[in-house]
Order: sequence, then C-alpha cells, then structure tokens
Amino acid sequence: MKEPNSNDDKIRFSRRGFIKTAGPTATAVMAGNVDQASAEMERERAEKPLGPGPVAIELNVNGTVHKVSVEPRITLLDVLRNELDLTGAKEVCDRAQCGACTVLLDDEPVNACMMLAVAVQGRKIRTIEGISPNGKMNKLQEEFVKHDAMMCGFCTPGFVTSLTNLLETVPTATDEQIMKACSGHLCRCGTYPHILKAARAAAGRTEVPS
Repeated sequence: MKEPNSNDDKIRFSRRGFIKTAGPTATAVMAGNVDQASAEMERERAEKPLGPGPVAIELNVNGTVHKVSVEPRITLLDVLRNELDLTGAKEVCDRAQCGACTVLLDDEPVNACMMLAVAVQGRKIRTIEGISPNGKMNKLQEEFVKHDAMMCGFCTPGFVTSLTNLLETVPTATDEQIMKACSGHLCRCGTYPHILKAARAAAGRTEVPS
C-alpha cells in the first residue's frame, strides 16, 4: 500500500500545469532569470482551472450570443447539436476526417468535432443555418439542387459551408480553387462530379475545361 505523503496537500502539480509552465520556466532559468521563472510558476498557480463540472460560456453563433453551461471537455459540435438545436453540422466520423461537421470560425472552415466549445468564446461562429437564414437558399444551394449534387445528404452541409466561404471570398473561383475547398470532405455516395458542376455554376461558369 502506498504510504501517505505529507506534502500531497501542500503542492499539487497537474499535467496541464506542468506542460504550460515547463517550457517558459526552463527557458527563464537557462537565461539566468530566476525572477521570471518564479513569476511564471506563480501565474500558473493563480489561474482558476475550468471544470471538471459544467461552466457558463457564451458563444456567438450566426450573429446571436447564446449562453450555455457545458463541461470543458464538450466539443463545439455537441453544443451546436445538443444545446442549440443547430443540427445542420453532422457528426459522422468524429475524427476530423469527413468534413461533415464543418462550420465557419471567424470565416475559416473548421471541423466542429475537433474544437472545444470553451475555446471558441468571443469568436464568430457560422453554421449552415446561418448561411441560409429564414430558409432561403443561396445561389450555391440552388445549384446543388439543380445539378443533383446530393444523395444521402450527410456530407452536403459541410460541402456547402466550405464552398460558400470560398465563393464569398472568390466569387469566380477556378476549378482548382473549388477542388481545394472540397479537400477534406468525403462523399460516400460519390457525387463529386455533380458537386463540382454545382460550384462551377455558382461561380458563373458552366464550361468544362479541356
């Protein structure tokens, strides 16, 4: 049986705390700045850790600030789907491999299944629901329907989100840019040619490159 350690109640180092302070502290010590090293350790001790229970956070989603209480381990995808009832982003692989959970974070496509909700406070989150507010489809979505670019539909929100972001930035995107925006998105139904045609049409081009 392990003998009780009288120092346990005096000093407790967490793995997180060790990783955060080890680098800066070691650098300061090597540079001969003991005061700086001490300050780094004191700053870590003064930080109030989040969790493990639920904490109150605010998320700016589609232009509206939502207040929710979640455990720090909960992903953005789970909060969107289970707390805010925004189910457009799909949970498929849960490994950032399929792209079905793609949302825009400060206008950059990200996998919501890999983002902790507590880490994106104060940032602008935009989901597929925010891309087509009030149920009105944008040009790209209309072309998806016209060109039969969806089958089961699980991958569709991710493709539309990334491609909408591309076309808002580069309205006349080339095929190369379109395919790059689609990289990281998997369609198990194999509708890639139709998706390319839809995106090309939304970019104002219908010709097929020779």
